[in-house]
Amino acid sequence: MKIVAIIPTLNEVNNIEKLFNKLNKLKIKIVILFIDDNSTDGTKEVIIKLNRKYKNIKYIFRPKRLGIGSAHKCGFKWAKKNHFKFCVTLDADMTHDPLLIKKMSSLLIKKELEIISTSRFKLKNSLKSWPIIRVFITKVRYYLVCFLLNTNYDSSGGFRLYDLRKIKFKHLLKSKNNSYFFLIESLFFLEKLNYKIFEIPIILPYRLHGSSKMKLTDIFSSFLNLIKLRISNS
Repeated sequence: MKIVAIIPTLNEVNNIEKLFNKLNKLKIKIVILFIDDNSTDGTKEVIIKLNRKYKNIKYIFRPKRLGIGSAHKCGFKWAKKNHFKFCVTLDADMTHDPLLIKKMSSLLIKKELEIISTSRFKLKNSLKSWPIIRVFITKVRYYLVCFLLNTNYDSSGGFRLYDLRKIKFKHLLKSKNNSYFFLIESLFFLEKLNYKIFEIPIILPYRLHGSSKMKLTDIFSSFLNLIKLRISNS
């Protein structure tokens, strides 16, 4: 199984090399695609250095912040253009453990699934290292999404494995949102289209280096988009 790992980046200079080292230790055929939204802290320079040393490092540098949803769609297009059969999406902040990719790959093949997603709510202490306010916001969002969209998936998380052989390309891009809400909306559409989705539990540590790119305005706009999605699919 040859996989492309799609990793959006924005000012993650302290995490890029550590993440690459973890991915490189998996001993599977993996190409790592960084999609950077004009980082200014040296992230791009680290990626270029890795690219010069390792053949499996690829990158797309974008001129401005276009959003995590836009980055995922950019990655899907690159994966299709380069004929990849599988892709995994994960964050650059070292909260998503690359060691889980082997388990996700095995389950995808064994259970003949289309998508493996991850959940922060299947284990009691998954968010134990997080600040209380972040835990509160994350849980409120999760329960709102489950209630309004009639789903049980932790769909705001971005750590997922896709079987690109079985998912129609147009369905991957069905969500028009380019920000964080893309994660919720895209999984909602894939679920409604009856793709086989399986969720595994993860423990999500709080980031040690850098800061979250999610702003208060992202939370507010996600709530509005959630209401709109519920109304348009009632």
